[in-house]
Amino acid sequence: MARVVQYTVDVEDVDLMAAFWSAALGYRVEQGGDGSAKLFPDPAVSGPTMWLQGSGTAERGKNRLHLDLVSDGDADAEVRRLVSLGARQADVGQTGDEPFVVLTDPEGNEFCVLNHAPVRS
Repeated sequence: MARVVQYTVDVEDVDLMAAFWSAALGYRVEQGGDGSAKLFPDPAVSGPTMWLQGSGTAERGKNRLHLDLVSDGDADAEVRRLVSLGARQADVGQTGDEPFVVLTDPEGNEFCVLNHAPVRS
C-alpha cells in the first residue's frame, strides 16, 4: 500500500514559487543546497511536503497532475486570497456550475480550489 507523502513541481524560478506556495499553503520553506526548495506543513497538520525542483525551463503543455485545495473557510475568499498572492483564474472549459475554481500559480501550473472536501458517495 502506498500513500502520497510529497508533491514535486518542476519550476523555473524556485524563489518565486517557494514564496507563492509557502504563503498559499502556510508551509515552512527550507532551501536546498542544489537550488531546490522543500516546503513542510505545520507539524500539527498532516499533509504531504512539496518539493520545488528548479528546471530552468518554463511549463509546457497541459498539466497531467494538479493539486486540489480546500479552505477551512469560505472558498470564494480563499480564491481571492490566492489571487492576491499571484495566482490567476484559468479557463479550461468550465461551465460555471463546477464545485471548484481553476487557478494557475505564477508559472502557469494549474490547481483547483474546491468548494468542499471530497466525500465518499
